Amino acid sequence: MVVRLEFTSAFEMLDFVQVVSDHVGQTLGLDDDTQHYVGVAIRECVINAIKHGNRSDSHKHVFVEFSTVDSVLTIRVRDQGEGFDPDTLADPLAPENLLKASGRGIFLIRSFMDDVELRSAPEGGMEVRMIKRLP
Repeated sequence: MVVRLEFTSAFEMLDFVQVVSDHVGQTLGLDDDTQHYVGVAIRECVINAIKHGNRSDSHKHVFVEFSTVDSVLTIRVRDQGEGFDPDTLADPLAPENLLKASGRGIFLIRSFMDDVELRSAPEGGMEVRMIKRLP
């Protein structure tokens, strides 16, 4: 199974992505809790792509791909932004960061998924590849 989405950098698209994510999760037989946490990870990723990657530029797009091979769900989220060095991310659990209003998205994504890779995409922008092993 492969499902590909492409849309402009608009937060209004989050609900659409959530509907597709829920449908994919149901189709693959994910339990309600797993489906919820995968949905949160995707939502955080898409928010980051729109806000930080594409800087809310409506001319730039976000790409989301769901694919399954051998009981593994792979989700890729890519933006068309400048990219960043993932090693420079602040630790959201450090005392000086605990009260900050942002900075927990990647932490949550890593907590909810089995494997997460952040990299510069060959097409430009940043890509987050998330893996969830299926039951």
